[in-house]
Amino acid sequence: MKSYWVVFVDVNDPEAYKAYQAANAAPISKYGGRFLVRGMGHKTVEGKSRSRLVVVEFPSAEAASDCYNSPEYTSAKAVREGLSIADFVVAQGYEGPQPANAA
Repeated sequence: MKSYWVVFVDVNDPEAYKAYQAANAAPISKYGGRFLVRGMGHKTVEGKSRSRLVVVEFPSAEAASDCYNSPEYTSAKAVREGLSIADFVVAQGYEGPQPANAA
């Protein structure tokens, strides 16, 4: 079952943050991740949010967790620290029944 990184981020130094974006590319690729949402372009319609929203899809919960805990991502995360504030969730996908169409 697919899993996702769902991350809300406020970036303090956009120029320096580019180093984190470059550093996270290798581990995300290594573990089969792909960006579904990256950065701007979201609207908070309820509750609180941050200025950036990122959603990365992984082929499995194991791949999502392994990537986050990998030495490569740990190094990338060290670059991000101090440049941003993030709320970071690893969420398992859902493949169960969906609501019936009322039409």
